[in-house]
Amino acid sequence: MRARLGFAAAMVLIFSLAACGSMNVVSEGGDSNLMLGGNDPVAYFAAGRPLPGRSDIKTEHRGLTYRFASDESRRQFITSPERYVPQFGGFCAQAMAYAVPAPADAGTFKIIDGKLYLFASARARLYFEMDQERNLKLAWHYWETEVADSSWRLQSWKRLLFRVPHYKSNAELDEEYARRFGKKPS
Repeated sequence: MRARLGFAAAMVLIFSLAACGSMNVVSEGGDSNLMLGGNDPVAYFAAGRPLPGRSDIKTEHRGLTYRFASDESRRQFITSPERYVPQFGGFCAQAMAYAVPAPADAGTFKIIDGKLYLFASARARLYFEMDQERNLKLAWHYWETEVADSSWRLQSWKRLLFRVPHYKSNAELDEEYARRFGKKPS
């Protein structure tokens, strides 16, 4: 009897997680699928930094809510949303190079070739930049082949258990950084 209950509980958990989306969103107020922690996506480009969006100036794009600091930012976004949306569903670009959709900090970002990429931390961005071209190619490969249409939680578990061949731990990345630049990452 216990085995059946355990199996049933595991199946419920798996199916409930499989239903979870593949975007890094938060809930705040009446917005349950809020991107960028409520920051204005246009501000990353126009101001060079994240600015909090207002809850009364927002729009929906592909089922996600974006907030804006001004009506002008909202207008720019509506005119060309793909220019401003974060890549990889708002997940950390460094982790995506390992096929792991990890939550990102909306305040740690980089604009690359006119696209917004987020990172879990300043150190994750630093690691990504050590071999930006390669990491970007790997991240896009994994996003398109494994992550984009999957449950992010199941994908994370899968790749934390079965790591990609080129996986490096933070300690290994620290060592690589020290070898290349003659100092520890700050």
